[in-house]
Amino acid sequence: MTPPTTARRTVLRHLRPALRSVRRSESAAARSAGRTTARRTVLRHLRPGPRSAGALAAATAAMTALPLVAPLITGRFVDEAIGGASTRHLTLIALGYLAVAVSAQAARVVTAWLASRLAWDGTNRLRERLAEHALGLDMAYHGRHTPGEMIERVDGDVVALADFVVAFLLDVVAGILLLVGVLVVVFTVDPRLGGVLLAYCVLIGFGMARAQRLAVPSAARSRAEHAALIGTLEERLAGAEDIRANGAGRHAVNRFHQAAAAWYHADLRAGKIGSGLLACTTVAFATGTAIVLGLAAWTQASGTLTVGTAVLLYQYTLMVRAPFERLIDQLRQYQTALAGVARIGDLLAERRTLPAPAFPRPLPATGPLSLHLDGVGFAYADDDEQVLSGITLKLAPGETLGLVGRTGSGKTTIARMVLRLYDPTEGGVRVGGLDLRDADPASVRRRICAVTQDVQLFAASVRDNLTLFGPPADDRRLRDILTGVGLGGWLAGLPDGLDTELGGVSAGEAQLLAFARAFLTDPGLVVLDEASSRLDPATERRVERSVDRLLTGRTAVLIAHRLSSLSRVDTIAVVDHGRVVEYGRREDLAADPGSRFARMLDMAGVRR
Repeated sequence: MTPPTTARRTVLRHLRPALRSVRRSESAAARSAGRTTARRTVLRHLRPGPRSAGALAAATAAMTALPLVAPLITGRFVDEAIGGASTRHLTLIALGYLAVAVSAQAARVVTAWLASRLAWDGTNRLRERLAEHALGLDMAYHGRHTPGEMIERVDGDVVALADFVVAFLLDVVAGILLLVGVLVVVFTVDPRLGGVLLAYCVLIGFGMARAQRLAVPSAARSRAEHAALIGTLEERLAGAEDIRANGAGRHAVNRFHQAAAAWYHADLRAGKIGSGLLACTTVAFATGTAIVLGLAAWTQASGTLTVGTAVLLYQYTLMVRAPFERLIDQLRQYQTALAGVARIGDLLAERRTLPAPAFPRPLPATGPLSLHLDGVGFAYADDDEQVLSGITLKLAPGETLGLVGRTGSGKTTIARMVLRLYDPTEGGVRVGGLDLRDADPASVRRRICAVTQDVQLFAASVRDNLTLFGPPADDRRLRDILTGVGLGGWLAGLPDGLDTELGGVSAGEAQLLAFARAFLTDPGLVVLDEASSRLDPATERRVERSVDRLLTGRTAVLIAHRLSSLSRVDTIAVVDHGRVVEYGRREDLAADPGSRFARMLDMAGVRR
């Protein structure tokens, strides 16, 4: 008869694909609902306060209105000059024009400054929110995304969004307001000319939009071919030694010639299209200006308009070109920003797969912690392969466990279960008598720590690297801890002591700083991943002393790559293909010549 536990595991193994499918469907629905919320979050972070928004609106209005006033002053100057006004009067008008022109430029500078400040304030808030959210996601998510991709998602998309916000305010909003203002003024001066100018604006806008659709693909093709050329060149230079040794120089040159020719033809096509469109645009605007001038001259000859009014209409016609060019140019920025907002929304819509406990309970605040893995099994959500199966281990408070096995056997995954970087798909992990799924995450991070070979140091002070930017600790305690791990002399040689920003440190110093972090948190359970490997003998002795101190009065799990480092452990677990194939007291396994552990010691030349 099949045992109940085995039967349950068999049923779960067969049901797991269906359960994963259901979870993926639920996750997709949650992400879809979360994207809308995430986009609202983006807008909420970018929205300025009422006072800042009012100042920006006032500056934008001044930036738009003042250029509309300048042609009116020009027209009056021309009419007054023709009418025989005095030099003093004309000088005052000219000074008024100068004041308006300077004020318009000042308003644009103020608007640009306010827009940049508000955009960067908003995007910095968004960047902080994204970084906090990304750091809170599970290891499974970070395993699927490279650090470069995460930097691009957190910073690159936000920078593109900030650039677009500034350009949108300065070019799109101001351009539309200026265009509307010009049309309103021209309609006020002469409705017939206003109608002609409006029709002209509609036609030129449609034409420029169509032209942009032709120019963008050719420019994109040129950039793509240029990138391919650079990639080909880099590849050939990296393999220059092999190319020369094997006589493949002719082939390399021919391949480079082909890539250069492809870029040349793509760039030539893009240049022809761009130049042609620029010429057509120039001709179109010149034609429109000529038409408006001709109509203005005709109405002036009939006595309907003055010469000054005809001049101001000419100036307004010239002003139409800039808003159109800015609006069309921002279409590309708009697409980039829209894609950035979508990617930001997707990131914010990601959710932790590790559920937060409904009623979190803290781990015991002091003393060593017990550890019990009860029938733990684990498989990644996007993979049907069982990584761990039936792992049962038990450590009393203060005991140490050594995990041994070949690379890929599951040792690191067991350690990640203990650190609650992943949750088991079967069984449970209890620390201090409490299931980690019910434990307060803050107390888990405070009472369980890991020291690995891969020490992460930051471009910050020694103090911040020890506290990991947490609440400040007493300086005397930090110095005592550094002295205790053998870094007292190193600290004394730093120019600013604990305030010195870390630069280049040796692998041994980095490893000892990791031990100092562990001593600072005073954990009850420690996971060590062969922290003394790849070090010089003197530094290794200091690390070994730190290991001895750290293990005293604490429960520990040691992942061993060198069996000689397991002389201090109480129990041994031999892991193979995600299962514990041997488990017992170290001295008992070492004394048994038939045990796997004893054979491993003999093969490694380590004394039992």
